[in-house]
Amino acid sequence: MALDPQMKILLVEDAGTMRKMEARILGQVGFTNIVEAKDGNDAMEKLGAEPDIALVISDWSMPNCDGYQLLQWMRGHDAFKNLPFLMATGHGDKAYVAKAKEAGANGVVAKPFTPDELKVLIDEIFGLKQVAAPKKEEGPKMSAEGKVHLKMAHIQITDHLALGVLKHQVASGQKNPLHFSLDTLCMPGWNPVQNALENGEVDGAFILAPMAMDLFSYGVPIKLVLFAHRNGSICVRNKTGKYAKPYQQFFKHKTFYIPHKMSIHNMLAHMYFTQMGLRPGVAGKEAVNVLFDVVPPVAMPEFLKDNAEASGFLVAEPIGSRAITAGIAERQFLSSEVWQDHPCCVVVFREEILSKYPEAVQEFTTMLVEAGLYIRDHVDEAAEIAVTFLDPQKKIGLEPGLLRTVLSDPQGITTDNLYPVKEDLETIQDYMTSKMEIGRRINLAEFIDTRFADIACKHAPIAAGGSRETTAPRGAAKKLGIDQSLASREGKYLIFTLGKERYGLGILDVREIIGLMAIHELPQMPPFFRGVINLRDKVIPVMDMRSKFGMESVEYDDRTCIIVVEVSGLTGSRLIGIIVDAVSEVVTIKEQEVEDSPQFGSVVDSQCLLGMAKLAEGVTILLDIDRLMHIQEAVLIGEAA
Repeated sequence: MALDPQMKILLVEDAGTMRKMEARILGQVGFTNIVEAKDGNDAMEKLGAEPDIALVISDWSMPNCDGYQLLQWMRGHDAFKNLPFLMATGHGDKAYVAKAKEAGANGVVAKPFTPDELKVLIDEIFGLKQVAAPKKEEGPKMSAEGKVHLKMAHIQITDHLALGVLKHQVASGQKNPLHFSLDTLCMPGWNPVQNALENGEVDGAFILAPMAMDLFSYGVPIKLVLFAHRNGSICVRNKTGKYAKPYQQFFKHKTFYIPHKMSIHNMLAHMYFTQMGLRPGVAGKEAVNVLFDVVPPVAMPEFLKDNAEASGFLVAEPIGSRAITAGIAERQFLSSEVWQDHPCCVVVFREEILSKYPEAVQEFTTMLVEAGLYIRDHVDEAAEIAVTFLDPQKKIGLEPGLLRTVLSDPQGITTDNLYPVKEDLETIQDYMTSKMEIGRRINLAEFIDTRFADIACKHAPIAAGGSRETTAPRGAAKKLGIDQSLASREGKYLIFTLGKERYGLGILDVREIIGLMAIHELPQMPPFFRGVINLRDKVIPVMDMRSKFGMESVEYDDRTCIIVVEVSGLTGSRLIGIIVDAVSEVVTIKEQEVEDSPQFGSVVDSQCLLGMAKLAEGVTILLDIDRLMHIQEAVLIGEAA
């Protein structure tokens, strides 16, 4: 029995470009009757208006009401408690998958996902007999010559080129393994790689280090034997929009794309934007003002081109360089500029392969190390191999010239030191679990198996003039190698007054200035909260800045006005009105005119201040509007609105 292709599906996703892509994926698997909603609140209205909805597919992180809240609401209402619900989320770590299922989700698919993944899950939800999954074998097949047939999964990025070079060398007869034959499986995304590894459909994989660590923490029997590469990723910014001081304003309140939550890209982007004075992350845990969204790597240039509200992305090459060549993006930084010689993808094997076939794993590891050295010493040949290996169907449009540029960049990818250094993985684990609250800590000594790398790196040939460090750590995460002027306080500010004090707000945080209007009071709110206004059918909470700063209240007059600003909330940014005595002017403030704020002597918490600008008109206090409210206050005001 097949599902009705006209079955009505409610697709809940706040990002318009992502919603369009997911609707297209649904169309590819046969479903075209799609009702769209932009957040959980919108979805609730659609569910009430469309009683024949048969399936809800919802994002997790959305403004106003997220997917988890929507799921809880549905399971608490008799009319929807049994309606099938599929969570499509950028929270790809297993802890979130378990949380969604405990709340009543019938299925969870981590972004980015493929049509096949989505179809299998929908079939499972409706109890249909699905297409038979690849049969799990007791172990790899053995050839007539007694060689182990190794299946290795990877995706289409230069991070995995050492595997492509090794495959080419074996196929061309340049290498003749005694203990293994090689089958490489190019997969459409990280989720299929993870699933194949977890289910035993492959023997090993080139996979993101944090993803592999997360799998290990949940008991998947894998071990890390080698780094796949070092460095090799690039951050680009959208060519749309003006990039000028203060540079952080270019990224503030915008979406930034990463390939997976459990990735070094997530970590490095978080480090970079934090250094700029921003608060990046996936929405939900804290008030973020750079919202990370998970997008398929190969689709990132298209997403950036179609969405002016997207500021950029960080991804493995050559995707970023292709976007630059196409005129879509401009280079922001290379990942090595944030953390020199950082690992990213790693080579893992299932434990039964390591225990049963150590000779094959050792030979594979040694040849892979040699392939990495070959890339370093034969860039032109490696670029030619990469075109065939990474783009066999000619869908990406890779050119040898572009790949030569990527491989020869002195700050780009390196494949000549693949030894798995524990200290580097500790750096990843410490930062992601402590600073980002992502993933679970593991015993790295149990996760890393260095016996194969000890031999492979020790005996690997070195080209003339080359050098190699095999066991010495390549350093922990250093301070960011970025120009501190990126966090400049220079720029245009709207000046307003409270009594005799002058205050400045970054002009890019200001949406409009309006006169006083009817304010509807609400009970049980913070004392500075005056209520909400209805501005062109949009409900906006309003706070009195005098009350917020503990100043004496005064009667409102004809100069009193409301400045509508954009601030960061728990699930994205929102508009809030602030009542001030008067607005005077817009001024351009230079960095040299700003001094750090004193720790005392101001009615404003110093953590809410960007600095003190000494201008001809007098000292002006520059405010960080996002820090003016504590998280608890933001939650109350957001719920009131």
